[in-house]
Amino acid sequence: MDDLLVERVLRAVELVPPGRVVSYGDLADLVGIGPRQVGSIMRHWGGDVTWWRVVSHAGDLGGGLLTRARPHWDAEGIAVKPNGLGCRIADYRADLALLAADYERAVADLPGDPARDQRRRARHTPARG
Repeated sequence: MDDLLVERVLRAVELVPPGRVVSYGDLADLVGIGPRQVGSIMRHWGGDVTWWRVVSHAGDLGGGLLTRARPHWDAEGIAVKPNGLGCRIADYRADLALLAADYERAVADLPGDPARDQRRRARHTPARG
């Protein structure tokens, strides 16, 4: 895995405010990679960041992570939804526009920007039809 990409994802995770969550897809869109890549980075390198603020698109934490996340969620005021699998992401999702602005500043010292490059390619790629 590219060290720069790992750094971008981990910096993005650290920007999620207490009491808020983002999905793997939210982070993927922000950084310019796929959600599975975000998951892989979190699995291998996310132990020292606020990993409990990253959930599935449904607000769930899999693989026994909810048990470990509960003390953090309780302290931050994140309630577990009735099915016991995670939180209601609609209630706790971070402000993605604010997160994007914070992210731009947080990675300004890093070379390249995969998300910017992806947007640029999309704008300059002719439509196929």
